[in-house]
Amino acid sequence: MRVPIPASSFRSRPPALDAVGAFLRRDYRVVRSYRFPFVLDTFFGILQLAVSYFIAQTFEDFESAQLGGAPDYFAFAAIGIVMALVVEAAAEGLAEKVRFEQTTGSLEALMAQPIGVGQLCAGLASFPFAFALVRTLFYLSIAAVWMGLDLGRTDWPGLALVFLLSATALAGLGIVAAAAVLVFKRGETLSGVALFGMTLISGSVFPVSVLPGWLQDIGSVLPLRFAFDGVREALFTGSGWGGDALALGAFTVVGLPLAVLLFGQALQAARRAGSLGEA
Repeated sequence: MRVPIPASSFRSRPPALDAVGAFLRRDYRVVRSYRFPFVLDTFFGILQLAVSYFIAQTFEDFESAQLGGAPDYFAFAAIGIVMALVVEAAAEGLAEKVRFEQTTGSLEALMAQPIGVGQLCAGLASFPFAFALVRTLFYLSIAAVWMGLDLGRTDWPGLALVFLLSATALAGLGIVAAAAVLVFKRGETLSGVALFGMTLISGSVFPVSVLPGWLQDIGSVLPLRFAFDGVREALFTGSGWGGDALALGAFTVVGLPLAVLLFGQALQAARRAGSLGEA
């Protein structure tokens, strides 16, 4: 019978930033040691951008007043695809990371360290979401230089703020996905399907307004919708992103602590079942 390993009670808890920094350094070294999958993943993102670019060229006369400030369909779709790619990669990456820690037995070792559930969540989520933001900027650079994406009206401080709030608001989705992995063992597949559905109805490659009424109601209140709209407004009009930023801040304040609480409950359930290290 597997005996759950209790958290250490005699070592002092390190500062939160030290713990997160340790996770960042560890995960960076892991990614750096597996360069080929990273290159393929990056190429896939560029390929997705290229597909939307050539579709836009096919329908270059397409006009709509519902593109969230984007000057044309390619600009609209490029932001949706880039944001969807990095959010899905970050959230699914967090779920896969927790599953990897679980199957290798290192999750038990982490739980024996003097860190709290909040520090553990922040540490596990820090690299996937920081890396996602870097990838976003990289893809936007590709779209601007190679595909002529017009960034002449961009409000850069506003864009940075929306990016930051998007990362903190959407980190809750990744933490919930990680909690599902602890409970269901293969929860990363379920979370991947859920994230794909959310990006689809939140305005990634077509406006929410073209959806059936009941799907519009759902899509209009999802955090991804505010992330898509806020980034488009900051990039293409330089204004109008304030309301989306406030909404993302509200999702962060309310949703992130709830996600951490849920993750803590999932950890306790796995401990009681003796399944922290089960394959």
